[in-house]
Amino acid sequence: MKFFTALDRYIFRLVLMPMLAVFVVAASLLMLDKMLKLFDFVGSQGGPVQVVFSLLMNMVPEYASLAIPLGLMLGVLMAFRRLATSSELDVMRAVGLSYTRLLRVPYLMALVLAICNLFIVSYVQPYSRYLYEQLTFELSTGALGASIRVGEFNTLRDRMSLRIEQSHDEGRELNGIFMRVTEQKGQVLSITAKQGRFLALHSNPDTVILRLTDGQIVQNPVGQPPRVLNFTRHDLPIDLPSVEKFRMRGGVEREYFLPELLKLGWSKDTSEETRNVVRASLNYRLAEVVMILLLPLLAVSLAVPPKRSSSALGVFISIVMVVAYHKVNEYGEQVSSLGKIDPWLGLWVPFGVFAAIIIWMYWTLAYVPGGQPIGALERFFQNAVKRLTRLIGKKKMKGFIPETPNATDDEDEKKEQAA
Repeated sequence: MKFFTALDRYIFRLVLMPMLAVFVVAASLLMLDKMLKLFDFVGSQGGPVQVVFSLLMNMVPEYASLAIPLGLMLGVLMAFRRLATSSELDVMRAVGLSYTRLLRVPYLMALVLAICNLFIVSYVQPYSRYLYEQLTFELSTGALGASIRVGEFNTLRDRMSLRIEQSHDEGRELNGIFMRVTEQKGQVLSITAKQGRFLALHSNPDTVILRLTDGQIVQNPVGQPPRVLNFTRHDLPIDLPSVEKFRMRGGVEREYFLPELLKLGWSKDTSEETRNVVRASLNYRLAEVVMILLLPLLAVSLAVPPKRSSSALGVFISIVMVVAYHKVNEYGEQVSSLGKIDPWLGLWVPFGVFAAIIIWMYWTLAYVPGGQPIGALERFFQNAVKRLTRLIGKKKMKGFIPETPNATDDEDEKKEQAA
């Protein structure tokens, strides 16, 4: 007997395509809002646009922890919903195939995705979070070579102000330059030039040369009248600011690998505050991974609509349940990290409640004759839709039916005319 039959391959194809589509859509929607904020941040810091996409790539593992379970659940739900609405599920059940047998392939996929998600939250997500913080730090400190902002005064090493009208060649070529330089002896130089270009010094990487052409220098010596000098070309050395090195990985609990969390969480040398934060993060990651194994049961329970019904209420409820559980976990992690409750109480009790609801729903569908887990919600939803449709229909009909005159109104009009 083959382990993967034609039926298993058929279910695999039905699950795979919706699951991949949800992966892409969910990740794109989660990243869209972050992209707009990053563009504003990078633009305010004067950094290159390429940094935005580097920051977004480092955010992908963090969004994957929600996109993976959401994609798996909706993939299984869409597949079984298609089987149910096309009556293929009834045929499979009639020949003796149970829901447990039909869930063989979805559970294998859930196991693989759970292992992948465990690896992501254990190693990939912490390291990508560290790289994200490092890029943000380098952008703020100017280590990424932030460009000169056009039309604004840019301060260089506290003694030099620079303003340009136009910028080309990624900030290396400048037009319409005005500079104000304060020398060590207190002399102030006001420099204007039509063009300028930054040149690197191979002998001294900490200094660049700003080569100015067709300009004028106004010197203001202390206690002397100002002097004006015209030049065709003038080289002005600029010392680059010293860049502070970024810290080592592990500044926050989100950057620790899973083995490091285990070591810190039960170490005698760890403070109580750090221990609470580390244990909360550890239990949060594990709870998110274990929940993936229950999602096929939830998807099947919500995928099969009642007979003679094509309502998609189960799709809406499934998304709400997964997102709500994710938010409850985040809240439980925050409260547990403050030491107000134990991580087992804040994270695993909601997991137990959620798991009990899912198991009850699956048991009702698979083993109770005629059982429908959300039958009451389906009937309420259908009645609400019917009432809303009737209400809208009545309002439309009132707008088209002409009003008939009343007999008493006609008599009143005749009396007024006679008077």
